[in-house]
Amino acid sequence: MAKKFKVRHPGNRLAEILGEMGVSQYRFSRVSGINATLLCGICKGKRSITAESAMRIAHTLGTDAQSWVNAQAKYDFAQIEEKKGAEIDEIIPLCVV
Repeated sequence: MAKKFKVRHPGNRLAEILGEMGVSQYRFSRVSGINATLLCGICKGKRSITAESAMRIAHTLGTDAQSWVNAQAKYDFAQIEEKKGAEIDEIIPLCVV
């Protein structure tokens, strides 16, 4: 059986990047224009990266916004699969009814 790996929240990766750069969350929030409380929640994995915050993160770090949005979507799907996967698998497709 294939071993499943836990998908990390993209905010955890953002926190690591900021740490490696020696940039505080407060400074990053000021430069990027992301509310400091929101940024803290993202870095702790408690808030989602929205399209706007992805654009701000990407512009500030010189990356691309789509990567941040994709990472958030991957995390969200993994969370739903873990919590509701069995329930969703029981849905009978309309084409079978």
